[in-house]
Amino acid sequence: MIKPQALQKGDHVAIVSLSSGVLGEKSVAHELRAGKVRMKELGLVPIFMKNSLKGLDYLKNHPEARAEDLKQAFSDAEIKGIFCAIGGDDTYRLAPYLLKDESFIKNVQEHPKLFTGFSDTTVNHLMLYQLGLTTYYGPSFINDVAELGPDLLPYTKKTLEHFFNNPKTTEISSSPIWYEERTDFSSQAVGTSRISHPEKRGYQVLRGSGKVTGKLLGGCLDSLNSLIVDRYYPDEPSVSQEFHLLPDADEFVGKILFLETSEEKPDPALYKTMLENLKQRGILQNVAAIITGKPQNEIYYEDYCRILKEVTADLQTPLMTNLNFGHAYPRTALPYGLEAELDLDLGKLTITEPYFQSK
Repeated sequence: MIKPQALQKGDHVAIVSLSSGVLGEKSVAHELRAGKVRMKELGLVPIFMKNSLKGLDYLKNHPEARAEDLKQAFSDAEIKGIFCAIGGDDTYRLAPYLLKDESFIKNVQEHPKLFTGFSDTTVNHLMLYQLGLTTYYGPSFINDVAELGPDLLPYTKKTLEHFFNNPKTTEISSSPIWYEERTDFSSQAVGTSRISHPEKRGYQVLRGSGKVTGKLLGGCLDSLNSLIVDRYYPDEPSVSQEFHLLPDADEFVGKILFLETSEEKPDPALYKTMLENLKQRGILQNVAAIITGKPQNEIYYEDYCRILKEVTADLQTPLMTNLNFGHAYPRTALPYGLEAELDLDLGKLTITEPYFQSK
């Protein structure tokens, strides 16, 4: 994998709207302001790409404009990192504009940059993974940097600070606190703290013992499933096949598969169907282990654990759940394609190589 450089104080970072264009709506102006302040506090200079603030309708109708912003971010030498504004549901539509563009491919491979986001951004991660770039399934601008509370969530802040550091190994520990998603995102919510709970489970090992090593690959289960069969965009599976967005089963051999569920909180029956779709593709059979993120607000947590065990019972796949990635708060960043070690006896996850290029 090609690794980017770690960020440095004073770096310019691009903000891109590759899925939803909500960042350009007046209703989130207060979040835009908060995010700008927090970026400055982190020591970064946010650069909002020319189409990133054009709003929901324009960006829904112009996937080529969304793609153009990502191309510009990778071609601009002054930009050192890329933060996705938020997720959405149709970023697969960018594939023809990106993966047929030789200049874009060359820029990604010759000028690698930090790229972070989650949810529908899974599909963008897979595009860049196909090009050999290590990216980070982690914080986005609206969800994390623009946190409406009085401060960044401490665990997420440490994740963002890790983007400036490059230790040889990184243990990703369980957050001592988890937070509910907000129900009020209005300007009246600015300065209010999220409802929080002490973490009582930590990482839970559902199956396996000893240590398992493998490279990380995965994302939002809903997004991965949409590349196979989509309820909303009938052409997504064919686009996925044409541009090889979902890696072949062979690509998952020996990988540690990371999965989490969206804010739609899929019911247990749908969760089972989505796992079975991955199994039918031969993906679950090939992985060395599966780790899953805490569901948002812990909805269906016990059901998901039970179903995950049932679907993989014949495979006896090592399983560890309740990690802090994906749609629940707070959020870590998992690096695509880097080597990781699961210690199933101690319930630990360690990335066993540096996240970034060595200087």
